[in-house]
Amino acid sequence: MVSRSRTLWLGLFLVVCAIAVGSASGLDQQRRPAQKPAAAAIQPAPEPPPAPALGRLPAILTLREQEEMYNAWLTVRLERLLPDLMRQEGFDMWIVICREANEDPVFASLVPFTTMYASRTSMLVFTDKGPEGIERLNVSRSSIGQLYKAAWDPDRTDQWTRLGEIIKERSPKKIGINESDMFSFGDGLTASLKTKLLAAVPAELQSRIQPAERLAVRWLERRTPDEMEVYPHIVAIAHAIIAEAFSRTVITPGVTTTDDVVWYFRERSRQLGLTNWFQPTVDIQRPRDTPYGQSPVIHRGDLLHCDFGITYLNLTTDTQQMAYVLKDGEVDAPKGLHAAFAKANRLQDIHLAEMRVGLTGNAILAAILKRARSEGLQASVYSHPIGFHGHAAGTIIGLWDQQGGVPGRGDFPLHEDTAHSVELNVRSVVAEWGNIDVRIPLEQDILFRRTGATWMDQRQTAITLIR
Repeated sequence: MVSRSRTLWLGLFLVVCAIAVGSASGLDQQRRPAQKPAAAAIQPAPEPPPAPALGRLPAILTLREQEEMYNAWLTVRLERLLPDLMRQEGFDMWIVICREANEDPVFASLVPFTTMYASRTSMLVFTDKGPEGIERLNVSRSSIGQLYKAAWDPDRTDQWTRLGEIIKERSPKKIGINESDMFSFGDGLTASLKTKLLAAVPAELQSRIQPAERLAVRWLERRTPDEMEVYPHIVAIAHAIIAEAFSRTVITPGVTTTDDVVWYFRERSRQLGLTNWFQPTVDIQRPRDTPYGQSPVIHRGDLLHCDFGITYLNLTTDTQQMAYVLKDGEVDAPKGLHAAFAKANRLQDIHLAEMRVGLTGNAILAAILKRARSEGLQASVYSHPIGFHGHAAGTIIGLWDQQGGVPGRGDFPLHEDTAHSVELNVRSVVAEWGNIDVRIPLEQDILFRRTGATWMDQRQTAITLIR
């Protein structure tokens, strides 16, 4: 009995000592100022939540379901859209040639969902047959599904000779190739492949070969009615992921870093079967008297900004949003931040109002900035098309470092049935933050029709509050 009693009291004494040491350590940590984490320290990213329950996120198709939908879209594009564009640009033949691991920028948009690379040397030939529509050939030993008919027997002749025969047999008046000094999307034919093409084309037809840069750009930028119906749903998925990231589900003030949120974006996208076409970013703005300096740890009172995009059904999104982490006792962000955010929304309104069919990106940019200055907005605009690529084919409305216009790419006209990312920022002085300049960068995707522009899903009209 004596031995057991002594053991019991000794155990109790050790427990009390451990509690005391832990409490002292905790108090000591509370007294210390926040420290910037060591550069070498790697903070574990917040674990993505389980696969979403029904209703938490917009529906996401399986890959097999995506193939069915995408290939149906592609069939419509090839059978209805391509003939119109080739005739508008004056081409009765368009040739797309590229090699494996060095694909033409338009190649992926021309082939089915499961054709994930150009096999060896790929040659797609489109010939306008008038009322019969566009003949689509793959100068290869095999067809590409039901969309391209095989047009080469390697036991009879070599591939380049066969291409020359096809061109001579059809004798087109104007042959388009993807060559451009201005648009990367229309410049997919390499110098070596062009040399081989010219060697294969009969001499009397070589003068008919012309750059098809406008055709390539217009093919990539144009959206069909089916694509335009689904595109807002894709943007809604991106918005839902941002809503998760900018919440207490992911962010614990004083603990979570900006990199933690960045990698949450990546992991969440991967978990949902989505891809990101660029590395997301998250950054912080703080008042003049902040004790946290440039620390990447997210604290109460911080203004957060993210830039995030996904690719789904081979269409991209590009979104920037803002969030404020409420201080203890706060129920809202400072009024000065709300006023600054409202100015950015106003610049978005001006932007959409100035977008008109046929105007160049440079003309639209000049009109936006003129109106912004007249309303006292310290504005910067750098919008771009989206679609098969993130910074996609079509007219560009400013660059962050070229607010006077963008020669070449900004001189391309705005076309209807296209998609764009309205990207901009406004600077405002915020009194509550010590009268410093605060930058409000926003980015929201739109569909542009002849009747004007409309937001996809919905734009952010108030700063997200993290409690």
